[in-house]
Amino acid sequence: MAQYELLNNIKHKDLRVVTRFGREYGDEIGMVAAFPTEFAELQREYPIFFRKDKDEWQAVALLGFERNENLFLHEGRWNAAYLPGVVAKGPFLIGFQEQRIDGEVRREPVIHVDMAHPRISFGEGEPVFLSHGGHSAYLEHVSTVLRGIRDGVEAGRAMFAAFEVAGLIQPMKLDMQLDEQHRVSLAGLHGIDQERLAALDAATLHELHRAGYLEGAFLVQSSLHNLRRLMAEKQRRLRVVAEA
Repeated sequence: MAQYELLNNIKHKDLRVVTRFGREYGDEIGMVAAFPTEFAELQREYPIFFRKDKDEWQAVALLGFERNENLFLHEGRWNAAYLPGVVAKGPFLIGFQEQRIDGEVRREPVIHVDMAHPRISFGEGEPVFLSHGGHSAYLEHVSTVLRGIRDGVEAGRAMFAAFEVAGLIQPMKLDMQLDEQHRVSLAGLHGIDQERLAALDAATLHELHRAGYLEGAFLVQSSLHNLRRLMAEKQRRLRVVAEA
């Protein structure tokens, strides 16, 4: 059960975070949330899809073909140049706290830490604070990641709603033959429809471009070439099992 605390350099002065990967850290998952603020990095290595959750579209990066399969994990490493934000943030998240600024009470973003997270440590891993109390390089990186997630959540709602209005989000049937004995089929995932994107009228194209959403649509569409990478890694692992 999560145990969130407001991060501060006194109570958490000796806090460290384990940054290796594995089942014990909750990394064996088939997909993770993705945000428009990281689409440019994600599309180089991960297939990006949409799925609906509570009547709202969300973007996800596909990591494997089964619920608990992460094909990027190997012997404690994450084999990709870019780590999805929800993974890179580790045990941290952004919360809000009322603060008085210039005589006005405002809800300001602050960092919280889940002290029950399996990456939490006081003996190994990356230090969160420096000896004099300042932010470590690791915490500075996490802060940047958290800002990207926060901005991505807000941008995603409007972007995905615009895609839906334009008819771009369509269901995708993923049915792939890996070898003679193994076949994978994924349901419930949606993508950017290539034909509908190509057929958009000038006014809709202009509106999407002006809002900054058109690039996102092309990034999601181009990310699908990464399915071949996932298939190749899945096939490799199946061969290893068969040979064993």
